[in-house]
Amino acid sequence: MTARAAVLGSPIEHSLSPALHRAAYTVLGLDWDYQAVECAADEFAEFFAGLDETWRGLSLTMPLKEVVLDVVPNASPLARSVHSANTVYRPSPAEPWQVTNTDIFGMEQALREVGVVNATSAHVLGAGATARSAVAALAHLNVEEIVIHARRPTAADAVAKLAQKLGVRAVTADLTPEDLAADVLVSTLPADAAASWMGISAPSTIALLDASYHPWPTPLAQVWARDRPRAPVASGRDMLVWQALAQVRLMTGLDFDEPRVLVAMRDAL
Repeated sequence: MTARAAVLGSPIEHSLSPALHRAAYTVLGLDWDYQAVECAADEFAEFFAGLDETWRGLSLTMPLKEVVLDVVPNASPLARSVHSANTVYRPSPAEPWQVTNTDIFGMEQALREVGVVNATSAHVLGAGATARSAVAALAHLNVEEIVIHARRPTAADAVAKLAQKLGVRAVTADLTPEDLAADVLVSTLPADAAASWMGISAPSTIALLDASYHPWPTPLAQVWARDRPRAPVASGRDMLVWQALAQVRLMTGLDFDEPRVLVAMRDAL
């Protein structure tokens, strides 16, 4: 039987996950099927209950990253801590379904790849599920202090409390653009919402991770690279590739040549 996997969410037509996963399957010589499935939050439990033995994994986008934690019981401590999961997997039908978060790994690797390894301070724009994953990724990079910028103070406070639980000092601020003196800026906002931060003053070497990836470069990333030629810039595409690589590893249970699969995934984009 052909093994099956899919990306679920709503809306889902924009997803690049099918291209990434299918490229990996080709390199690995797997006759697997991977589709995009439109699935609203109130439809997920029924869809999951109907999965047969051919299914190996689900990639989840909004609005399912929180819903899944109430449906699938075996969630990793990391996914529980950030209250966000994007991956459901089982390498074989005999194993129970597991839930985890590979967005954190994706963001961490995207920053490491552009040279962010010794950052001390960071600012995060937004306070949703992606922002919570960003805080965890920054904690893994040993960032010591994070400022959370958001429109809703209660949401910002929740992300700040998460950072503190992860051992990072955190404060909150509103979303009004301000000059920065930090090592990293992470934007989890839609491209148009983050554009207001284009004209701020910041160090010439401050790294940017813009989680938005379509279209790329975003207005913020374009201005960042123009005004700060020495500043590392990572995109949502980089994050997407790394998190998908981790998903393929979990869903297939294979130990494979990572660079070769990465190249195929990036070519597929």
